[in-house]
Amino acid sequence: MKKPWGGRFEKDTDQMVEQFTESVSFDRRLYHEDIRGSIAHAEMLARCGLVSETGLVAIREGLRDIEREIEAGTFEFQVPLEDVHMNIEAALIRRIGDAGRKLHTARSRNDQVACDLKLWSRGALDGFLALLTDCQRALLEKAEEYRELIVPGFTHLQHAQPVLLAHVLLAYVEMFERDRGRLGDCRARLNVSPLGACALAGTSLPIDPRSAAEELGFDRCFSNSIDAVSDRDFVIEFVGDLCLVALHLSRLAEEWLIWSTPEFDFVDMDEAFCTGSSIMPQKKNADVLELLRGKCGRLYGDLMALLTVFKGLPLAYNRDMQEDKEALFDAVDTVRSSLQVAAELVRTTAFKKENVARACARGHMDATALADYLVGRGVPFREAHEAVGRVVRAAAADGVTLQELSLEQLCSFSEVIAEDVYQVLGTQNCVENYRSHGSSSPSEVERQLNTWKERLAE
Repeated sequence: MKKPWGGRFEKDTDQMVEQFTESVSFDRRLYHEDIRGSIAHAEMLARCGLVSETGLVAIREGLRDIEREIEAGTFEFQVPLEDVHMNIEAALIRRIGDAGRKLHTARSRNDQVACDLKLWSRGALDGFLALLTDCQRALLEKAEEYRELIVPGFTHLQHAQPVLLAHVLLAYVEMFERDRGRLGDCRARLNVSPLGACALAGTSLPIDPRSAAEELGFDRCFSNSIDAVSDRDFVIEFVGDLCLVALHLSRLAEEWLIWSTPEFDFVDMDEAFCTGSSIMPQKKNADVLELLRGKCGRLYGDLMALLTVFKGLPLAYNRDMQEDKEALFDAVDTVRSSLQVAAELVRTTAFKKENVARACARGHMDATALADYLVGRGVPFREAHEAVGRVVRAAAADGVTLQELSLEQLCSFSEVIAEDVYQVLGTQNCVENYRSHGSSSPSEVERQLNTWKERLAE
């Protein structure tokens, strides 16, 4: 098959080289963006007098016919034509002749692929903003459902202080909001058109890249043609942002995996989101959570591949840059499916209130509240900390909670303790006595719930 660049060569490309260098097997998913970018480029050429109006109509109609065939699955991609761009252009030339041969005027595959990839990434990125919002809404719904449930709060995976489950779930809502912000920032830097940069130096032909940029919805046109074709920061940044999304999903998955074990038994996952064992009939495995956790490592691999490919590339375009697409596509596909399944998993999971309540009775989680009580009566915090440490040691030795210690026992550790100490002891009192901004107090959590309901309703 004749190559679009074959004029310089006498020999045919070795079949092994064709297979090694082709990208159409994976970059064909850029077909919609390639056709959209080509139509915008042709319209710009027509405005600049480089393509006739008749030629423009033929190009536009021919490209849309090709798009319909691709979507119908009847278009045959040819490996010898290397990539989606040359496949579409060759098909167009076969259909409309010389008008199709003019389409690549003042354009290189270098700025063409950069444009296609930006358009595709922008669309994928916008989709993630919606997926993240849905995940936030699922967490918010679950937080409202269990708004009064107190759970153990952990540090170092040890019982620390009692908190409202809603407060825990809203922590992940905050994480996903930061992810939304990062993706929004990425979109702003991404949304610069490279069309018109050509191979690297621009062109001597009278073109108007700004009009093509506007037609394609870019915020502006490139400033430096060399940078325009060699920039893949947007791919690396996008995948990096997706790594953080995957990280947050992995943290949620790890926490719920722990909570699903018989040792904790806080959550009851819907059977539709679990699997069994091929040998142990009793098993109900939280495989979905394990995969959410595991796929985070896959994302890190995609990011590391991109960073490694680009770390030593000289300007401007190099064929190494072809390696960006599989990593990007894999990252997008992986996180997209992860967010979709995570949202439904959250919605279908129930919390076991009685088991959670029993867990809250362990670990003397009201110790900090007792220390704060002493501070409120003028005891320096370090002295209060030491005194409460002795109280906890005594209670642990007797196998009782702090609430179960008598007033006489408590007073033996500090003379400022009075009858009202029992108003601060116990997980319920702890939570009700929180008062600082952003804390796990019922009023603060209610404020957070209302704030998120307003923000996510937009």
